[in-house]
Amino acid sequence: MKEVEMPSVRRVSIACCLMQIGFWGMLGAFAGFETAVFLDRGFTSGQAGIFIALGYLAGLASQPLMGFWADRHPEVPLKYLFAGCMLPAAALDLLLYAVRPGFAGTAVIIFLLGITGTNAYPIIDSMVMQYVNAGMDIPYSLGRGLGAFAYAVVCVVVGQQTARFGVQTSLLSSGALMLLLLLFTACFPTFPKGALPPAESRKAPHSALYLLRTNKPFTLMLLGCFFGMVAVMPIGSFLVTLVGSLGGDSGDLGLGLFLMAASELPAAFVFQKLYRRLGSEKVLLVSLVFMILKPLLVLLSGNLTMLLAVQPIQMLGYGLFTPANVYFANENVAVEDRAQGQSLKTVLTNSLGSLTGVLVSGLIIDWGGPRAMLLFCIASGCAGLLFGVAAVRARRRESR
Repeated sequence: MKEVEMPSVRRVSIACCLMQIGFWGMLGAFAGFETAVFLDRGFTSGQAGIFIALGYLAGLASQPLMGFWADRHPEVPLKYLFAGCMLPAAALDLLLYAVRPGFAGTAVIIFLLGITGTNAYPIIDSMVMQYVNAGMDIPYSLGRGLGAFAYAVVCVVVGQQTARFGVQTSLLSSGALMLLLLLFTACFPTFPKGALPPAESRKAPHSALYLLRTNKPFTLMLLGCFFGMVAVMPIGSFLVTLVGSLGGDSGDLGLGLFLMAASELPAAFVFQKLYRRLGSEKVLLVSLVFMILKPLLVLLSGNLTMLLAVQPIQMLGYGLFTPANVYFANENVAVEDRAQGQSLKTVLTNSLGSLTGVLVSGLIIDWGGPRAMLLFCIASGCAGLLFGVAAVRARRRESR
């Protein structure tokens, strides 16, 4: 049998880092200023929360379908599927800049962007995990940390850009970065077809419902991650409101986003050590603890300086959460369900958790202000930690 020639570890590692840098840089320009764009167009915080929630809602349907399709058709390179999402996303982003539709029109564009661009991230995870599962030592957490740093740098640059040229210009930046990401995607090495299991030996992938019903520890941990995301995502989405309530402007918003995201780069190195010592489940528990502490410290911030100073706690919360969540999903589902597992993980945590957190928090801000929102986030984080502990205990019972 002819030996399959694999691309070098160095080439795949560099390509992985570029994909992370491109995606998170793009998301920094878009999601980092999304709420500010909506508020600038005259929408309320509650309506902005609905728009953002619609973007996440789109992923609830599209991500499992993409994951299931990818598991059913492993012969189709995943990077083609990713490029097929990002190209229309770039067009929609620039359309949103060019037109000023009302509530319904904006909702439609954001929903379509959610189907294509902002929720395509699980495909990148699956692209990288193909090589990890083939035995390559790919520094995923380093790539993720560099992606977070790119998010941070873009937030600062776009923050200054919007302060000078207007907040709507952030859409031009995110559109340009989507096109750059397409270039990085083209450079990503295609996983060799010869390294895939023979077609006759492949098992049919299971449905998302089957995975949730038959794997109790997996389901409980995803519930914990769901509530953890409900706890922290509103702080980023409504950081513009928190900064504004303390007298800051869009430049301060960019700085706050930079401090929050840049702290995730050292988390890449912390994660590797914790992962080798504790495993993905316990690292997730650590991250859930800090997902409670973040809204608590923000609540206790009495001025703009304190608010900005507590943002680096993101390192041990969301910074650890993201790589640990990817490894957890990869390790806790069958081989034939790995793309589906990554999509399901993202649906129930990033998409559904963020949707719930942002939607409810937007309404809470309109009703009771930012402090009421932060109390809601703290309560959600506590619920997430309880589910995470239950998941670890369930895994111990199964192993016995």
